[in-house]
Amino acid sequence: MRDIWDVIVAPVVTEKATRKQDEENTYTFIVHPKANKARIAEAVEAAWDVRVEDVRTMRYSGKARRSLMGQVHRSSHVGPRPDFKKALVRIAEGDHIELYELG
Repeated sequence: MRDIWDVIVAPVVTEKATRKQDEENTYTFIVHPKANKARIAEAVEAAWDVRVEDVRTMRYSGKARRSLMGQVHRSSHVGPRPDFKKALVRIAEGDHIELYELG
């Protein structure tokens, strides 16, 4: 993982994640599965010029998936969704990360 964007895969933009941003100043990201908390903190600080106070990580195993809504075809894709790792990053009071802009 040479680049900060190798560590941070994507932000999570859901209602629950947005509520955490507003109430707890905590941002949620999908991160590389081998990234540790120190590397995640360094990447967020370098990308948005903020001070990270805490990083919490969670690993999720991929769920089983079936495409075509249960219809049986020769080309139906059956298999697991990929595993992923999620990080909750709390930044210092007064700092802000611009993930997206409304309007």
